[in-house]
Amino acid sequence: MTHLFTPIAIRELNFKNRIFVSPMCQYSAVDGMPQDWHLVHLGSRAVGGAALVMAEATAVSPEGRISPGDTGIWSDAHAEAFKRITRFIKEQSSVPAIQIAHAGRKASTHAPWEGGKPLRDGAWQTMAPSGVAYNEGYPAPREILHSELKEITQQFVDATRRSLAAGFEVVEVHMAHGYLLHQFLSPLSNQRKDEYGGSLENRMRFPLEVTRAVREVWPANFPLFVRISATDWVEGGWDLQQSLRLVEELKKIGVDLIDCSSGGLSPLQKIKVEPGYQVPFSKEIRKATGVKTGAVGLITTAEQAEEILKKGEADTIFLARELLRDPYWPLHSARSLKADISWPKQYERAKP
Repeated sequence: MTHLFTPIAIRELNFKNRIFVSPMCQYSAVDGMPQDWHLVHLGSRAVGGAALVMAEATAVSPEGRISPGDTGIWSDAHAEAFKRITRFIKEQSSVPAIQIAHAGRKASTHAPWEGGKPLRDGAWQTMAPSGVAYNEGYPAPREILHSELKEITQQFVDATRRSLAAGFEVVEVHMAHGYLLHQFLSPLSNQRKDEYGGSLENRMRFPLEVTRAVREVWPANFPLFVRISATDWVEGGWDLQQSLRLVEELKKIGVDLIDCSSGGLSPLQKIKVEPGYQVPFSKEIRKATGVKTGAVGLITTAEQAEEILKKGEADTIFLARELLRDPYWPLHSARSLKADISWPKQYERAKP
């Protein structure tokens, strides 16, 4: 049996293989509501054989959206709208997952195909640990008041409860790519003078408070994931050693898997992008902490994914753009690795 198509159990969930669909923003929601596009986008990856299908970064509040087209889960109506999507994913023997997020200072922007720059018409006030803009041309965010932190934590808690009501079975807390919780972690964006800024312990405080609150309301039999940026790729910023400290604390809370990404906090980042460039982060975090990890980033072939798992560099493989190019990558990869897996009964006549 191949490593890629060997099932894995996390808490009480059984995943049929190690292929997980990364959360990928589609910028196609209306007032936070998922549309037919989201059903087809996520549903086709479930039909294609992925073991876990994760919905995009879904905002815990309207002001937490990256763009007006982001999905949200700040009301019961949003949870209701997701139900047909989670139901369909489960009908394909895949696990429905959701990434809950707040964009912080990177909120209130246009969709990428509209340039991705800050909104002018319809813009909203952004917020962050400190009043430091993301880049030139971005408005300075409002510094979050100490008294507002509990409110934001409650938004994550409410989003978690609604995710369960919507039928999701895995929640991932978004702590990466320069969004709000990552902004608290990095000394480049967090210049607070209270107990939430300064030392590593202080900078970790709010992200850990949010994660702890989420874990407390998320069922014990369901896994909790956290996506981190293992490094800012900027000197003096967040880095792997700090990530290892963070993961040790997340482990104590009951986080089951670290989704190992990187970057996104600063336009000054210098990344040497090449196949598997983020896999070393997954390898080191898994080895140093004993926490399960997911590898992500320019993983495109079945052989490459198989080798990562075989070497013990990750427990699962998160795919993004390769699954945009080929929703049926798992079915094709099984053939490439000579693994005999089941196909949807509607497609069995085409199975090689």
